Amino acid sequence: QVQLVESGGGLVQAGGSLRLSCAASGHTSSRNVMGWFRQAPGKEREFVARIRWSGGSTYYLYYADSVKGRFTISRDNAKNTVDLQMNSLKPEDTAVYYCAANRYPESPWGPGQYDYFYWGQGTQVTVSS
Repeated sequence: QVQLVESGGGLVQAGGSLRLSCAASGHTSSRNVMGWFRQAPGKEREFVARIRWSGGSTYYLYYADSVKGRFTISRDNAKNTVDLQMNSLKPEDTAVYYCAANRYPESPWGPGQYDYFYWGQGTQVTVSS
């Protein structure tokens, strides 16, 4: 079993920054793909970013077009954490943000939420205009 716990959400003005962190514990591997999703009221949960470590210093990073250039995903394998640095925040970034991990390193790891088996409880991000 894998537990994911997010932190770092809050209220920020448009143009500001927030950093979300996700701590993983349990039977998790650094080879599991980790991602961030978000869900705004009345909307579907959508992909934000994901990161895959393939060994050494090689990481593969993927972003939704809506956040590319503003958000940065990173991971610390030694600490089992995945962070999401969010800059130039916009009101439309307001949502509950979820950390997710695929079930096994070899499991699918695309942008679809159904590729991810483990989920955190979510953290609220509110961007005021």
